[in-house]
Amino acid sequence: MKGLNEAEVNKAREVFGPNELKGKPKPSRITVFFSQFKDTMIVILMAAALLSGIIGDLTDTIIIIIIIVLNAIVGFVQESKAEKALEALKKMSTTQAKVIRDGTEQIIDSVEIVPDDIVILEAGNLVPADIHLLEAHFLKVDESSLTGESVAVDKKVNTISLNEKSTDTINYIFKGTQVTHGRAVGIVVATGMNTEIGKIAGMLDEKETATPLQIRMKKFGKNLSYLVLLICVVLVISGLFRGEDFLDVLLLALSLAVAAIPEAMPVLITIALAGGAAKLAKKNALIKKLPAVETLGSVNFICSDKTGTLTLNQMEVVNEYKCESSLDKDNVETLALLMSLNHDVKKDSNNALIGESTEVSLVKQSLKKIGEKKYLTLYNQYPRVAEIPFDSDRKCMTTVHQFEEKFLVISKGASEVIAKSLASQEKKNWLKENAENLALEGKRVIAYSYKFLDKLPTNITSDNLEHEQFLVGLVGIIDPPRPEAKQAIAECKQAGIIPVMITGDHPLTAKTIAKELGILGKDDLTLTGEELSKIEEDKFLEMVEKVRVYARVSPGQKLSIVKALQNKGNFVSMTGDGVNDAPSLKAANIGVAMGINGTDVSKEASDLILLDDNFASIVNAVKEGRRIYDNIRKFVKYIMTCNGAEIWAILLAPLLGLPIPLLPIHILWINLVTDGLPALALASEKAELNIMSRPPRPSHESIFAKGLGYHILWVGMLMAGVTLFTQWYCMKSDMVHWQTMVFTVLAFSQLGHVLAVRSDHTFLYKQGITSNMPLLLSVLGTFLLQLAVIYIPILNTLFKTSPLTISELVFTILMAIIVFHAVEFEKFLKVKLFYPLNRQKI
Repeated sequence: MKGLNEAEVNKAREVFGPNELKGKPKPSRITVFFSQFKDTMIVILMAAALLSGIIGDLTDTIIIIIIIVLNAIVGFVQESKAEKALEALKKMSTTQAKVIRDGTEQIIDSVEIVPDDIVILEAGNLVPADIHLLEAHFLKVDESSLTGESVAVDKKVNTISLNEKSTDTINYIFKGTQVTHGRAVGIVVATGMNTEIGKIAGMLDEKETATPLQIRMKKFGKNLSYLVLLICVVLVISGLFRGEDFLDVLLLALSLAVAAIPEAMPVLITIALAGGAAKLAKKNALIKKLPAVETLGSVNFICSDKTGTLTLNQMEVVNEYKCESSLDKDNVETLALLMSLNHDVKKDSNNALIGESTEVSLVKQSLKKIGEKKYLTLYNQYPRVAEIPFDSDRKCMTTVHQFEEKFLVISKGASEVIAKSLASQEKKNWLKENAENLALEGKRVIAYSYKFLDKLPTNITSDNLEHEQFLVGLVGIIDPPRPEAKQAIAECKQAGIIPVMITGDHPLTAKTIAKELGILGKDDLTLTGEELSKIEEDKFLEMVEKVRVYARVSPGQKLSIVKALQNKGNFVSMTGDGVNDAPSLKAANIGVAMGINGTDVSKEASDLILLDDNFASIVNAVKEGRRIYDNIRKFVKYIMTCNGAEIWAILLAPLLGLPIPLLPIHILWINLVTDGLPALALASEKAELNIMSRPPRPSHESIFAKGLGYHILWVGMLMAGVTLFTQWYCMKSDMVHWQTMVFTVLAFSQLGHVLAVRSDHTFLYKQGITSNMPLLLSVLGTFLLQLAVIYIPILNTLFKTSPLTISELVFTILMAIIVFHAVEFEKFLKVKLFYPLNRQKI
């Protein structure tokens, strides 16, 4: 098959366009901008501005509206950046397909496929377009995405014409469905919106779901808004009962409404999560589902494949044990002959071998022994006529070849599986002994056997072919552990995360590698798939947290392991690369697919894709996930403390016989400028020194846990106390600029607070004031903006401020730094007094 040439591809692309489904049109930029005003909290602020205008203070109304619009612009810009980051991530996770063009096999993005392309498919692939089958070998396709039918459908080549295409035809496969078994070659008959699934694409638009944290914080914001409204109503009614002036009471209520609402919070969380996802991609961890960013920090079990993830996936045959055989042909020993025939390895346009890494190593060994010329002669002389593809449950692959007047059946697979197919008990014992010797050395063991048939059975099944065979021999393959994996596993353990190895390899091989990497300890358990199948569910539930190595397990058993760990209250990350791993990846709290060797189906089912198939990248992702969540907690702590201070100041001032200390315009300025810019910079804060030496965060834990709520309460009260003391002192001293000074003290206190909350444990001087330059620049910028509000005449008029004398400005700065030192002292108390057994350098 030659396939299309470049000119034909370009012409088809002009006619049919890209092979992609077009969803609902995205909202226009104007729509996105105006959506910034839909938040409940912003609506309340706009109502406050309107009421302020009705009262007669039109200047306040204009300024409030200007600030709200500026906030919307910032939100719009940041949301656009976040959206672009997520779109870039989606493009990185685009599936690929194998096609034949200009007579050579090529791997291209699925979106580049055009009608009449020749496509090659195998188990684990997503079908990239509607395809008419030309060849099919034991092909099964999961069409549930199209028909709703959960059972995989058998597909075959027959004579149904192209005009008879429908979703139940046996010789068609459809875009979006999944190849679960076998392999096939076909010609593309429809792409993009012309496919069967394209015709119902409108039903398939995915609504972008908010993360659990976003949902919780949105609900918190809404409830806070309702609470604030209730308090405002109570304040107005109680004030009127006390005989106070209606406009004064209403002004108090408006001030409180403005003070209590954390306007910047929803945008900040979205920015932090999207920015975190973009940063993770640079570290070879591609986030597919945004909730995974915030939940990574809760992982306490990482169940990982061995091959390619904990090891280098650089397979090399280093041992051959041969058994007696009478099949030697054309001066080629039997083992080399079988290795030359039983595989699915191909060559790419650069003449490099492509295929599953174990098979590639076996073909390389065959080429090394007999040379390429003899290899090609044998491959063409004894063509494959039937096969039973490798299956992760059977752990075996069988091919049937025309061999002169007979049919040669070759089986290749795990030693214990091949042993079951042998006719001789003596050979079974020989195989077991030699396989165990190789496994003890940490080598993967592959055995070969064969038999002849005079004629092919009607049904090609394992029951018909894989029995009464003759043993040829076995090979030992090494796949060295990744140098960085041992360190990553040690880091996992230090962080309270338990690494578990799950492999299809021999138990002894698995144990040897697990001990070398530090996964398997003295009292840890190892289970085989066979042993697991015999254990009662209750007993397995009791022991599951003690098992560190699972060997020879099936994909179905992977799912059982995930569910058992979750039933014990654990938060589980599971890696997988095969089509049958999809259920366990979906069930895991964080499903991790392999970007290099993973199938399309496993990638589709995952939350995260490792672009380098490296275990260390999982650990890096967990570390980054913890950092992101820490920083979200920091800006929640910062914003809510500041808002709390404003609320306390406004509520307590009348009780202390003081006038309302701040105008609504002052509070809004603080909330959107003094709060907003530094809080945004907190999202880029580096990881805490102890980030991987503390246990995982419980998944159900509130964001206000671990003292954050208490911090918001006491620091908010302290900040309000400093503010009210300033007001009392200035009024007592007959300072005419007392309101400007109160406004400035509160603004500067918050700047000191943001510098202090950069870390829960480390003093600022040890962190280094320049270690977060975005934050430092935002603090300096906000400081200068506050000075502008104080000293620029036109801003004095707008914000109702007055220029301060040097002594007054110094006084406000001295008062403001009280909060900074108090929070730094809190760190000292935390480490030295409350956690004396777990002290860290601060």
